[in-house]
Amino acid sequence: MNKGYSVYLRPFMVILDLIILNLFFYILIVDRGYIYDPEMNIRFYVGLNIGWLLISYIIGLYRVYRFTRIVKIVGATINQLIIFSLLLSSLFSWSYVLLHKQGVALYIVVFGIVIFLIRFFMFYGLKNYRVSGHNFRSIIIVGHNNNSVRLHNLIENKPEYGYKFLGFFSDNPKHSKSIKGKLDDIKKYVLDNGVNEIYCTLGEIDYNTIKDLINFSENNMVVIKFIPEEKGIFDGRALKLQYYDFQPIITLRENPFEDSIPRYSKRLFDILFSSFIIMFVLSWLVPILGIFIKLESKGPILFKQKRNGLGGSEFGIYKFRSMGVNIDSDKKQAVANDPRVTKIGAFIRSTSIDELPQFINVFLGEMSVVGPRPHMVSHTDYYSKIIDKYLVRQMVKPGITGLAQIRGFRGETETVNQMSSRARIDRFYIENWSMLLDAKIILKTLTNSIGKDDKAY
Repeated sequence: MNKGYSVYLRPFMVILDLIILNLFFYILIVDRGYIYDPEMNIRFYVGLNIGWLLISYIIGLYRVYRFTRIVKIVGATINQLIIFSLLLSSLFSWSYVLLHKQGVALYIVVFGIVIFLIRFFMFYGLKNYRVSGHNFRSIIIVGHNNNSVRLHNLIENKPEYGYKFLGFFSDNPKHSKSIKGKLDDIKKYVLDNGVNEIYCTLGEIDYNTIKDLINFSENNMVVIKFIPEEKGIFDGRALKLQYYDFQPIITLRENPFEDSIPRYSKRLFDILFSSFIIMFVLSWLVPILGIFIKLESKGPILFKQKRNGLGGSEFGIYKFRSMGVNIDSDKKQAVANDPRVTKIGAFIRSTSIDELPQFINVFLGEMSVVGPRPHMVSHTDYYSKIIDKYLVRQMVKPGITGLAQIRGFRGETETVNQMSSRARIDRFYIENWSMLLDAKIILKTLTNSIGKDDKAY
């Protein structure tokens, strides 16, 4: 067995979860007399255990790896507990058992808290354990270029991942001082030093060498992985291997919202959140703020501007009017000390209050609370021609706030490089979406709106 594999960790987590699930169900439900039929008790236990395992398999609750982020773990756990709660309620209803709401609620809360505590303990406990030099996996990198050096630096700077770098292997003479050996030395070195994983740079190794290393790794139970070549076809893209029957197909990018559960959960949150803002904030803010807007300049209270949304479709985005009526509003971004901005407009822009009417767009389904910011149609037409993969950001609904905005890319984009960076962060958001990530973005947006933002003009 390869050194560094935590072969018992995943089965241990499954068994521990099931023990906690059954133990607390007995203490908080059965022992309190909420189920009176002993035969029914057995059916409930069977249903709960099978249901938990089935849900966890579908969601991927236990598909956790060394590089898995805590955000993904927490998001998967939240989804698991929500669906499991629905299952528990359904079991009570379908079995015509006395449904004690307080008892069931207490069970779900206590069970959920314990599960979260275990997840955090295991995650940070393993990180500290690996930092101390245990549970590591030895790796070598075949080839030497910018991508492989970045991987090496990542491994060195992230000891909590539990990887031990042993060296580069390359036939390139200009890297002779940085490499452990040549390509012909790889097999012997791997066997002599118990190497667990081989990382190959595709741009530096020929086809026959790659094929030979694949055969060697499979025959010796060594994991082999590949680093895309710089500026190659697959560089920087999210890849997913799928099978059409027995035919392997590689998908370049996976949209998480193609699955019904993420799509509907995000939409449900959007409806609830936007409804709350519309009823309890906009209902009184619109008439009050409208008076100040009207007193300072002529024109409507709300400003409607064409933006590109999901799939490139156009829609009218709502904002509190912060400028005097002008012919450049659909073409020109606001800049520092923009003469078009009114006094009340400067205030509502600096505090992001001008964005609040967009919750109407969210309620109508044209936008989401969190997502890539929608750009003006003229900007979409311009930047889509000069920025690679720019239109990927339109694979999801645009948002009132987004990951790029909390990373400093809010407001005016002065250069093409700034817009390119914004688009890159938007692509990262799409490929790594979770409800927890959305919550983090919302909280960060709220804290940013309290302080002074130099780009809020």
